[in-house]
Amino acid sequence: DGTKQKRERKKTVSFSSMPTEKKISSASDCINAMVEGSELKKIRSNSRVYHRYFLLDADMQSLRWEPSKKDLEKAKIDIKSIKEVRTGKNTDIFRSNGIYDQISEDCAFSIIYGENYESLDLVANSADIANVWVTGLRYLISYGKHTLDMIESTQDNMRTSWLSQMFSESDVDNLGHIPLCNAVQFIKDLNPGLKTNKIELKFKELHRSKEKTATDVTKEEFIEVFHELCTRPEIYFLLVQFSSNKEFLDTKDLMMFLEAEQGMAHVTEEISLEIIQKYEPAKEGQEKGWLSIDGFTNYLTSPDCHIFDPEHKKVCQDMKQPLSHYFINSSHNTYLIEDQFRGPSDITGYIRALKMGCRSVELDVWDGPDNEPVIYTGHTMTSQIVFRSVIDIINKYAFFASEYPLILCLENHCSIKQQKVMVQHMKKILGDKLHTQSPNIEDSYLPSPESLKGKILIKAKKLSSNCSGLEGDVTDEDEGAEMSQRVGKEGVEQPNSLTGKRFQLCKELSELVSICKSVQFKEFQVSFQLQKYWEVCSFNEVLASKYANENPGDFVNYNKRFLARVFPSPMRIDSSNMNPQDFWKCGCQIVAMNFQTPGLMMDLNIGWFRQNGNCGYVLRPAIMREEVSFFSANTKDTVPGVSPQLLHIKIISGQNFPKPKGSGAKGDVVDPYVYVEIHGIPADCAEQRTKTMHQNGDNPIFDESFEFQINLPELAMVRFVVLDDDYIGDEFIGQYTIPFECLQTGYRHVPLQSLTGEMLAHASLFVHVAITNRRGGGKPHKRGLSVRKGKKSREYASVRTLWIKTIDEVFKNALQPIRDATDLRENMQ
Repeated sequence: DGTKQKRERKKTVSFSSMPTEKKISSASDCINAMVEGSELKKIRSNSRVYHRYFLLDADMQSLRWEPSKKDLEKAKIDIKSIKEVRTGKNTDIFRSNGIYDQISEDCAFSIIYGENYESLDLVANSADIANVWVTGLRYLISYGKHTLDMIESTQDNMRTSWLSQMFSESDVDNLGHIPLCNAVQFIKDLNPGLKTNKIELKFKELHRSKEKTATDVTKEEFIEVFHELCTRPEIYFLLVQFSSNKEFLDTKDLMMFLEAEQGMAHVTEEISLEIIQKYEPAKEGQEKGWLSIDGFTNYLTSPDCHIFDPEHKKVCQDMKQPLSHYFINSSHNTYLIEDQFRGPSDITGYIRALKMGCRSVELDVWDGPDNEPVIYTGHTMTSQIVFRSVIDIINKYAFFASEYPLILCLENHCSIKQQKVMVQHMKKILGDKLHTQSPNIEDSYLPSPESLKGKILIKAKKLSSNCSGLEGDVTDEDEGAEMSQRVGKEGVEQPNSLTGKRFQLCKELSELVSICKSVQFKEFQVSFQLQKYWEVCSFNEVLASKYANENPGDFVNYNKRFLARVFPSPMRIDSSNMNPQDFWKCGCQIVAMNFQTPGLMMDLNIGWFRQNGNCGYVLRPAIMREEVSFFSANTKDTVPGVSPQLLHIKIISGQNFPKPKGSGAKGDVVDPYVYVEIHGIPADCAEQRTKTMHQNGDNPIFDESFEFQINLPELAMVRFVVLDDDYIGDEFIGQYTIPFECLQTGYRHVPLQSLTGEMLAHASLFVHVAITNRRGGGKPHKRGLSVRKGKKSREYASVRTLWIKTIDEVFKNALQPIRDATDLRENMQ
């Protein structure tokens, strides 16, 4: 009778370059896939695993599996007997199984059935297949044999009526069909990330399967192709998870999603309704307060579900602390637009840096022709720009991106005559923006960014107060000379080889320097005793690294009061960048970056300064500011007094990845994978990668989860990088770098940026983010540096009263064990 034969699996042939399997995008797709069946692993106790082929009977009354030694009547479960479908590894058999850790939470599910609540524990080959079975079974439990009727009635609902209406508007002559090019453009307008040739190909495949020669598109064809191309299965499965087996979310379902997953506080039905009105395209949905798969997709891809917390898009930190308590966005050799040995100097370097929120720019000034000082890197082959035109540009763009103070790092190599010309230009062009007020000797700390709004500070050498003449001599700080000395010395650097060289400084220029007087660093103990708060030291990267490794505690304490500027090693003649976090972790405020050189280090710098309205100032962690606190930059473990956070990131899918630059020979195919990197103190640095998704850059499903412990959240950053595994040329596809403190939890889209920082059109990652506190659990609303809770202020879980007597009586007994467990955990911590 053929029942014993192994079910023949359908094979299809496609001439398309796209994956052949049909995309799951509705409950009926799930039911159909279950009728076709799939191989699942059946888990038993004692680590036993059986591979079985599971399928739903065509009459949808029972679930069968084969092959099995049991007779056919025993290798099945009646749908009517199923009590619950449970996701994840949440039964005794899963928990007691020896391969528990090898089973993915996303691929596991259990069917609880029968009067004795037996469990059938299953593992699918992918999260998608697990979702198909869970979704389909839940529908069958809810609607029984009427499932398909119910699906049909809601399926021909909002989406179909919305698309029918739009089709009719396009079919002005009421012919019942529209030209192929119009249909393609129509779908592209609704989903701009889709490639035109992919939409065309889908219509042509459909026509070929129907042996149709005309190219015009009917309404049914239009709806079918839209359904196939514009439904993201991972969003569909999320919708049904919250919709209690409907093909839409009502206001209460959406409230539950916003509260439980998106971490939104004080959600009301009105808020849900506002979101539905804003994002639901179908009129029927707007009127009834229903959010369809298209409305839900619109919402999840909107700025409302961006991973970056909008609170941080404006200045949100205390700006009244001393200047030394902030990291300051800083540029090195700002005038260069290529490398620092023979690259061109250009005024656009200053415009770009200032527009990006940079608050410390460098001016390397030398004597020029016609008594006009010029700017370039001395002792090299870089070209020159006139000092006056740079000051003009600085005046124009100084406060373009930020109103907080701008520091001009003046490296002066001019004769007295041309120094006077510099003074004239600065006074005339910058006028009262220049901050020339002498520091108050009574104070111990620098003024705040708030009190210096709109001011330009000159960081340069200054004559001593007992100098009575119109000029005097001071020690020279010549970064360029260091470079010319070392370029030929096989890379061996002597950090302090340039002491003692002196030059003449005119009093007028000296008087323009107020609270950023350049002095030479000797050693920490000398600085703690003698350095004035308005004096600033510059450290070559090599010297700063030495102190970071050998005196990490002293370096942090030094930076509580004094500004430290770190500049790249002169050996970096290609203008490559140092890792700014090597110095931020020591509290160094002014880490000067080569803005003209893109890559990981500039990604970290740009990402870091996004967190305070991109104003160029970021408040340092409290542990780096408080007078009495000890923090070592090289800590390999938890930070005393700081609660570590656990960051859970699930990379769900990717959208519209472009080809890497320089990979033209490959055609359109990319094999993407994702790296999640954590940058911060040494104890926090980590990285994890997903598997490679072959030949799918349009909508790869990764479904992989990672967990990271973050010991100093206020100094951590997360970087998402998408790479191509099979590349010709560059493998880089896109990246996004975000400070830990700016992460929004829940289901979020991560926009991707190119190597040079431009947004990649429609390219994104879809992720789920959860942050838990090792001590407290849950999703803390504000994740700053928390203080250890004393026993008195312990928070115990409470039980909600349902007013159903039998349930409330049972759960009353749970209160004491919950309190005991909390005490045990807190005491252990």
